[in-house]
Parts: sequence; structure tokens; C-alpha cells
Amino acid sequence: MQMPSGTLRILSARIGACAAAACILAPLPSMADALSTPPLAGPLAGNPDPFSFDAGPLGKIYVGGVASAFGGYTGNPEQPLGDLHWRWDLSNGAVFIQKTDGMVQFFVQAGAYDLPALGSPMFSTGKETENLYSAVPVAYAKFALGDSFSLQAGKLPSLIGAESTFTFQNMNIERGLLWNQEPAVSRGVQANYTMGPLAFSASWNDGLYSDDFDWLSGLATWTIDPANSFTLAGGGNIGSSTRSSFATLPYQNNSDIFNAIFTHTDGPWTLTPYFQYTHVSANPKLALGHSGDTYGAALLASYKVSDKWSFAGRVEYIDSTGSIADGSPNLLYGPGSKAWSFTVTPTYQYKIFFVRPEASYVAVQSATAGLALGPQFNDRNQFRAMLETGVLF
Repeated sequence: MQMPSGTLRILSARIGACAAAACILAPLPSMADALSTPPLAGPLAGNPDPFSFDAGPLGKIYVGGVASAFGGYTGNPEQPLGDLHWRWDLSNGAVFIQKTDGMVQFFVQAGAYDLPALGSPMFSTGKETENLYSAVPVAYAKFALGDSFSLQAGKLPSLIGAESTFTFQNMNIERGLLWNQEPAVSRGVQANYTMGPLAFSASWNDGLYSDDFDWLSGLATWTIDPANSFTLAGGGNIGSSTRSSFATLPYQNNSDIFNAIFTHTDGPWTLTPYFQYTHVSANPKLALGHSGDTYGAALLASYKVSDKWSFAGRVEYIDSTGSIADGSPNLLYGPGSKAWSFTVTPTYQYKIFFVRPEASYVAVQSATAGLALGPQFNDRNQFRAMLETGVLF
């Protein structure tokens, strides 16, 4: 029996410090001295004067964080899953503790979070924090073994995707439709190597936080010049896992996924088009008699109006294959369904304070009855209006 698509998609509302492709492509914060972790893709910028203290033999330790709240209106909410027309909650209440120099470094992110995603129901911050990755969603040690080589181990951000996960890290408050197919946080180990304009990373991990260490992921980025970079990222399950939880989707956890991402900056403009392909093979263990695929494309854009004001937007399209009759997996709104989205997000930031409204729209095509949007899972569109405000300290 297939679960409603709303349930399927909220289980894919995963969390991570950032997708590594987004980290590499993200422009440096406009406040020159702000820490680079967690990375901010803009337009929000980190605190240029984070708190630090001398920890004796450990060296200098930095402490920062984010406190923000958000809320707004959702049309056609998936009410049987707990979604509401109106919701207000904490979006981020996190502290970052990190050591950024020396051979042994570390990063720990602790606190609460909420993960709004397009076309998916929204749950309370408490429920998401408890049922996804706990109150310490990201924590890893980093071993810098030279100027160009390092190793990381722990709860790591995924190497997949052009969008990071937390609201404050991205151009938009909500994550997009393509993000719903991607892993975010995985437990594992990762190696990083840079060679001039080239950067490579490879990871052995547990995919969508399955606790089955059967995923391999990789990333290669070419910084063409200061204004242009190109990234190829990919990963997949080399085994077969039947794990299922609030954080682990069985179909996506048994998938292969590939991204091609290009970023261009030109004065006040930052443009990031990217393409995504996923494949899920037929799998008797998952009662899948047929394979399934998704094909997606997106454009992320931001325009800096002034030191305080900027505008960002995102457009997306995603298509899935198969049908209920042939036993294909439901990867979207039923096998063979399609969707597109549009999001616009003005942002105002003054020092560490920020506020940003957002409007988004999702349209669904060729959905399976009972696997779409709304209180009966039969609606074909969803509008959201949101507002987020807080401080980055």
C-alpha cells in the first residue's frame, strides 16, 4: 500500500548544514570577516564579529548562531497530515561551536529547526527537531592533513544539491521541489582535495540517514574564473536498504542521483541554473516491480539592490516516470506526475537583524488521485505567503 504523497514528501524534508555543492558555489559573505561555516549562499550574511575565546590547548573556539521565527498562510494544506492554513513557529534556534584552524578542527550545530519545503506539509518545529536528526543535526571532526587535503567524519552535510537546508542559508525561505529528492545529512566519512581551480570530495555514508552505510557520493567543482564555476555531483546506494523512518525515505534512499550546477555572478546578479536526474531501480525488497526516474531543472537568482536590500527568485520543473499500473515508485505526486514552482523572496538585513517575506506557488500535473495536495490529496496547486525574521549572531 502506498502512503499519501504528502507523507512521502514530508519524510523527505531533510536537514543539513548545507549541500556541499551549494557550499562550494556560495559566494563569500558580504561581511568580510564572517565565518564560512555554516555557509550562506546569500543574500543573508553572517556576523562579521563572532564571539570567540581561547580554550587553552584546543586553541581559539568560535561561538555563533541564529534565532529566527516564521509563519504565514498555506492554500490547500494537507490537513490529515497536520498541515494548517495558518502556522507560526520558530524557524531556527541554533548555536554553532567550531574550531577553524590547526590540524584538528570541528563543527557542531545544536538547537531547533523547521524545514518548510514547497509542495509539502509543514510540521511544528518541535516535531521536526525530535523526529529528524535530533537537537544536534550536524557535528563532525575535520582533519586538515595539508594545504590541499582533509578528512571529515561524523554527521555530515550531503555532497548533493544546489540548495542548503536551513532557511537562513539560502536565497529563499522554503526549499524547492528538486531538493525533496536529495539527501541532506548523512553519517559517514568524507575526503576533500583541491588542486588549483579544481575541488574534489568523496564520501562513504548512510544516504538519507538510514544507518546502513551503503552510499557513495562524490563532487567535482571547477572554478573557471571569479565569476563562474561548474559542479558535477552524484551519489547512490550501492546496496539495498529497507530502512524507513521520518528522515529516511525507502525509495530515495535506494536511488542514484546526479546534478550539474553552474553559477555565474555579474555585479549585483547571482544566477545558478542546475539540472537533476534520479533513478530508482526495481526492487523486490521494496515491492517495486518497475524502475522510476525523475528529471528536473531549476534556476536560482538573486539581485542585490543595496547593502541592505536584495531580491531572490526560483523557478523549477520536475517530471517523474511510470504509472501505478506498472508498479513504478511514487517519487512525486504519483508515478508519472509533474510539477513546477515559482518563488520570490525580498530580503532586508541590517547588521545581524534580517526580515524577509516570501510568496511561492506550486502547480501539479498528471497526479494520481489521492496522492496530490489539499485535504483530500486531490488538489493540483498550492500557494504560500510567509514571513521570516531573526538575527544571525
